[in-house]
Amino acid sequence: MAPNRTISPVKQTALDWIEANRPMLSDWHTTIWQFAEPAWREYRSAAWYVKTLRAQGFEVEEGSAEMPTAFCATYGKGRPVLGAYAEYDAVPANSQEPVPFEKPREGLNRWAAGHTDPHSALGIGSLAGALAAKEAMAAHGLPGTIKFFGEPAEKVCGSKPVHAAHGYYDGFDAFVTQHPGFSAAKMNTTVWETHCGSYWSRVYTFECMEPETWNRSSATTVENAHAMARAPGALDALCLMYTTTKYTKESMLPHTGFWTVNEAVLAAGQATADNLPPRIGQIQYSWRSPTLEMQEKILSVLENNAKHVAGLTHCRVTGRWVTKTRVGLANTALADLGYRNFEEIGPPTYGEAAKAFGRAIQKTLGIEPMEDPFIPEFGQLNDPHAVEALVRSVLPEWQRNFTSDDYVEYTWHAPTVRLQIGRPMLRAPQPGYRYPAWVWNALGGMPDCIDPMVVSAGRAVAGTLVDLLTRPEALAAAKAEFERRTGGGIGGARWVAPLLPKDFRAPVDLRWPEYVETVRGREWWIPTPRAD
Repeated sequence: MAPNRTISPVKQTALDWIEANRPMLSDWHTTIWQFAEPAWREYRSAAWYVKTLRAQGFEVEEGSAEMPTAFCATYGKGRPVLGAYAEYDAVPANSQEPVPFEKPREGLNRWAAGHTDPHSALGIGSLAGALAAKEAMAAHGLPGTIKFFGEPAEKVCGSKPVHAAHGYYDGFDAFVTQHPGFSAAKMNTTVWETHCGSYWSRVYTFECMEPETWNRSSATTVENAHAMARAPGALDALCLMYTTTKYTKESMLPHTGFWTVNEAVLAAGQATADNLPPRIGQIQYSWRSPTLEMQEKILSVLENNAKHVAGLTHCRVTGRWVTKTRVGLANTALADLGYRNFEEIGPPTYGEAAKAFGRAIQKTLGIEPMEDPFIPEFGQLNDPHAVEALVRSVLPEWQRNFTSDDYVEYTWHAPTVRLQIGRPMLRAPQPGYRYPAWVWNALGGMPDCIDPMVVSAGRAVAGTLVDLLTRPEALAAAKAEFERRTGGGIGGARWVAPLLPKDFRAPVDLRWPEYVETVRGREWWIPTPRAD
């Protein structure tokens, strides 16, 4: 699609860099997509970004905020100071080869990780935008600083609250964030007023410390360990915590607004001998809601449940935070600036090879292959006011935030724009049809399908960064709005500080799923069954 506006020479330099480096960007994306490393375990992905950014002229701090797979890269000097970032964590149980049929990756347990959103494309798209803006700065002698963050563990909203608490987001003038569109109406647009809500996550660890003190008298006179009543122990505690919280879920909050509480088992019992009590159990709770007050009320129920379950099962319980995010703060001046870049560069487009891949998937699923198998919204712009109206149509009037993502941490430190990029999605053969999850993952790994999104993201990020570098009046308008919404900027009457303490240490030591090296080679932490 032809651009709707005259593009400045500075911005054209950035866009030309992206166009000239399309093959390299495609290769870069494939590299990260194939690493497919899950939250807090993105060792190869983070190392690749650090090496690449240094080769591109950035100074890079590895392991920022004491997170092994995080980084902070800096280019340039002086103001404005602008931020962008990469995410690169994959999701367990989503392993898939880039083929038009269901096929987990070779040599790994089928429940290994894969990219769903995909963060592989998010990260490389943002990297492309930052490098293109850097190229424009160098070519045209522009002052300013670009800081590019490596943000691990987004799937548990992990790193950004930690970076914020440690002061990494202080002193910025603006942030440019982006994400692959996750619905047809939310592609090639910007978020207007209704930004994401809050996400908190906490791990409860139950430990049976003194099993011998349980029920000191025995029903049998025979001193035999197999005849004695054993302490309930940590596995019983884990199960009771799970069921008790299910029972009390309806009592957490009124039935209004959109909020969720979900759980995951991290460790369960240690597979002890049958007559010995399981000594440790860990369960993680993650909850999302539109206000911090609602988050606190959910927490109070979880804490009460954990305390009483520990008493019932002869365990002690400790709680450990994984993350606590704030809610998103809108900035419509910057949202408008970001959307003008979509109008200038136009939406992404597919080639015939991508369409052929989409038709092959449809054929696999018994769907009559379509001439154009992709949703039309991928190649269209969506006005942010219309998207905002659609989002608001399903929310109660009082609810100002919806769903969750940890980019919201940036919004409290400087004006922030949220770009939504068109991603490959297939047309439904009839209303209500949902494609299997492997389809999304396969599309994300096929270069012909995902490269247009990566390039489009790079162009949108680069264009917005260049505008912020070259249009001081636009940046001033965004900063004035930030001051107004926070009641005076950082520390203002309505400003919300990071929720984690300044010395918070990310929970990288917990039992997160990961790849492991054994005498059998590299494998998923759940071993691949032997083929008999």
